[in-house]
Amino acid sequence: MKKLHFLFSLLLGVTFNALAVDPTATDYSFIECQGSANPYPDRTVRDLAYPDSLKPVYLNHVGRHGARFLSSSKYTTSLLRTLHKADSLKTITPMGRELIRICDLVVTRTAGRWGALDSLGMAEQRAIASRAFMAYRPLFDNTKINAISSYVPRCVMSMDEFTHQLTRLNNKVEIYMSSGRQNSPLVRPWHDDEAYKEFMAGEEWHKVYEDFLNKQVPVTVAERALGKNYPFFGDEARDVSLAIYKVLAGCAAMSVQIDLQKYFTQAEINALWSVENLHHYLTHSASTLSSAAPDLASKLLSELISTIDTAIAGSNPYSVMLRFGHAETMMPLLALMHIPGCYYMTNYFDTVGLHWRDFYVVPMASNLQMILFQSESGKYYVRVDLNETPVPLIPGQNTIYIPWQQARDYLNRCLPLHYQV
Repeated sequence: MKKLHFLFSLLLGVTFNALAVDPTATDYSFIECQGSANPYPDRTVRDLAYPDSLKPVYLNHVGRHGARFLSSSKYTTSLLRTLHKADSLKTITPMGRELIRICDLVVTRTAGRWGALDSLGMAEQRAIASRAFMAYRPLFDNTKINAISSYVPRCVMSMDEFTHQLTRLNNKVEIYMSSGRQNSPLVRPWHDDEAYKEFMAGEEWHKVYEDFLNKQVPVTVAERALGKNYPFFGDEARDVSLAIYKVLAGCAAMSVQIDLQKYFTQAEINALWSVENLHHYLTHSASTLSSAAPDLASKLLSELISTIDTAIAGSNPYSVMLRFGHAETMMPLLALMHIPGCYYMTNYFDTVGLHWRDFYVVPMASNLQMILFQSESGKYYVRVDLNETPVPLIPGQNTIYIPWQQARDYLNRCLPLHYQV
């Protein structure tokens, strides 16, 4: 009888523990939890292979800049200020002293080049260019290529590295490049869009984000760095935990190697990542709150469609068109196109991290490629690659190679009515 009672109690305890587990909690790896600061994933030219019955005739490429230094000194400055205060109060821990060393290293390594493309980012762009050249060689032989970029230096440099690599591989291509604010409507449209500005100034998304942030951020990270006797004030512990995450998650992109497991538990880094991920989702992807973010990409998607149309008609002088922008260029575009893993609609915002993951959508140098092929019969097909991996374009279908007219009809329906043609 006692044995049965024990087994019943054990079963009851397991049941209660299972019920206590948060079903919306994520369990991604430490590398994945670097989020959009993740360096570009490993790829090979074999990933871009296509059937022998198809011939590539045109390529559209939209890409984010490559890996960069931290975008500003905001987090290293605030974190160092707090760590030195803890040091002066004699509450700082060995972990806190190690964080001072890392912040100093980041500042030294950056040398004032906040937000600039670094050597890893340059290598990422060269590698993507090389794979495109090897996979679609006819498009890069005695042809014309057009490339544009945002006016931001890391985007200009990404374009330069990509195109320079193409000329190293074949100097018989003609490349026409443009960078500057004239390209903002395509690659940096958010500054001049009134509907988007109104959405960003509104309270609705801020409330969703702040509620999630207050619930999710583990203050234990700050406490382990500053010490149990540190006099935290207000939300300081929360802000410090976030600052530690922002600095450390950005280290790999600037080739500063650290072991994230020394500073976070698996649960802590997932919680911190989920906050940053939700911010990206709410402000730059499609959501039930607003279509303002994906609508930003309407002009860009319209141009992607029209340039393929003109390539088929023979009136597009370019075999390849390249566009270099930001994560904020990519997220709206991928959401507008409903690319798998890049579009998720819900009113339960604590589930976003299970379905929409910035480390998948926009790692450093993330890109969308639309490759137009012609079959032996003369028909045209398009394949869409996300980060050099073919993905189904039309929801509910697993087809990778889609007749252009069918793909065009679908993409046209993705656009707001006043853009559809």
